[in-house]
This record gives sequence, structure tokens and C-alpha cells, in this order.
Amino acid sequence: MAAASTAATLLTGIRTAYRMLGEARPAAVIGFGGYPSFPPLIAAKLRGIPTALHEQNAVLGRANRLLARRVSVLATSFPEVKFVDPALKSACRLTGNPVRDAVMAEADRRYVLPEPQGLFSVLVVGGSQGARVFSDCVPAAVALMQEETRRRVRMVQQCREEDLARVRNIYDELGVTAELATFFDDLPRRMASAHLVIARSGASTVAELTVLGRPSILVPLPHALDNDQLQNAKRLAEAGGTWCIEQKDLSPERLKVELERLLHTPEDLFRAALAAKGQGRPDAVIRLADLVEELMGQTISRPEHARANG
Repeated sequence: MAAASTAATLLTGIRTAYRMLGEARPAAVIGFGGYPSFPPLIAAKLRGIPTALHEQNAVLGRANRLLARRVSVLATSFPEVKFVDPALKSACRLTGNPVRDAVMAEADRRYVLPEPQGLFSVLVVGGSQGARVFSDCVPAAVALMQEETRRRVRMVQQCREEDLARVRNIYDELGVTAELATFFDDLPRRMASAHLVIARSGASTVAELTVLGRPSILVPLPHALDNDQLQNAKRLAEAGGTWCIEQKDLSPERLKVELERLLHTPEDLFRAALAAKGQGRPDAVIRLADLVEELMGQTISRPEHARANG
């Protein structure tokens, strides 16, 4: 029943999109993934309009797998994307994933290592809603650190509202300087200022870390349908730009070891920062714009299009 309902909805969407495209007569249609892209891209294909599909993750999503063979170009954010049919390699174009202007404003800030015996700034973020696992694990890991090492740590951490008081009390009892909030409206600046970022590995977060060139410990969101966050983190880890710890392997003891290791071997942080920066695509917007113009040129050059707009 659910499959029939979904099919009916998609067919209705395709008919509506087909009519709208006939009225608007666009030179190209661009989809940014997921099932909402399905009706307009299929309708564009039926009308002979050039199309592009952008995949922001390192794994091709389920809807995008259905669409990939039906578009003119598949734009990707990673050099290698899981589930892309080898026969489609020639249609792939590496553009990167566009980042916010606020991220670009910080992109030229060079990474500065912590001073010997100086403060070690750690930023912990868990997506728009925060991540309870970080509220549970990170303060506990800091508590396990040697006191001399712990005194150097400065925490900036996003917490859910219900976790704020508990996490604040732990840091206060430990004597650790900590700034906690449910949301940071200047997150790009804080990422650029951090010596280490602990975060999930959504596509936007990974894109921002690489454009900024900041080392990180990434803990992918578990149980995702296509393990997209795990693939994102693995790709960056393979390049040397992050340390990936799956949530099932994350514990205060494991995280404590990683934090102390990085405090005592700052050269590892520097190498990871350089590697992350090397994976960044700060010109992703320009690459996508060039791709759109290229597709538009295919339409405009057609004699029938020239006659229709003459």
C-alpha cells in the first residue's frame, strides 16, 4: 500500500513538473538530491531539457541512484562516490559541496598549533540538535585525563537543552574552562579558532572542515540508511584529514587516549589540518555555476530553442 501511494505521488509530481517546465521553458534543470528532485528531473528528461544531479555525500543516495542514469551530468562532492555505476564515470563531474559565505570568510585563516603548555581549544558540535553521545562521552573523557593535561583544555561544546546543566556541572567540578550552548550562530569562526573539532560527519560539516583546513575527530551518525556519514568520514580519514571513530567504538577511555595523544603530538594535528585543507573545494559554487552554464549552452545552441525565443 505504501509503495503504491508513493508511486502515485511521484507520478502526480512528474505530471505537474512536466506542465510547469513547459510553461517556464528553462534551459537546464538542476537537482540537489533526494526524492523531491525526482519529479522535476524526470519531467525535464521527458522534455529533452539538459539536467544535472548533485550528490553531496560520499555515497550515492537511494533516490539519486534511480536518477543517476537519467541525468546529463552527475556532480559530486568527493572524488570517489560509493554506488556510482562504473558506466557513469564519464558523466561525473567533481564540483565539491558549496559552503556558506561565513565559512569562506574564515577560509584564509591559517591553522595555528597550540603553544607548548598552552591552552588546547576543542570545539564539540553535534548538528542542529546537538548530540547526546557527546554530552555523555566528552566530559567523561576529559575527567579521565591527567590533571596537568586537563588544565590545558578549553572546551566549546554544543549541548541539547536538557544536557546543559549536567555537562556544565561536570566541567565546573573538573576546573575546566568551558563555553556551552545549544546553538552557536558564529560556528564557522569557532571552527576556524579551534585546535581540534569533534563532530558528526554530515556532508556540510565535512565540506566546512576541509575548506577551513581543521583537524577533527568525526563520529558518524549510526544507523543511517546508506551510512552516508560513515562514508564521508572514511574518505576524509583516508586522506589523513580526520580520525574517524564509529559510535559503537566511542567511549570515554578511547576519546581520552586520542585527546592526550594529540596534545602531546601537535605535529599530528598540523598534518591533519594540511590534509583536510587539501581536500577542500572552496570554489564549489563556481564549479557548479560553470556546469549550469555549460548545460544551458547546450539548450541555447539548439535551433528549435533559438526559434522559440526569437
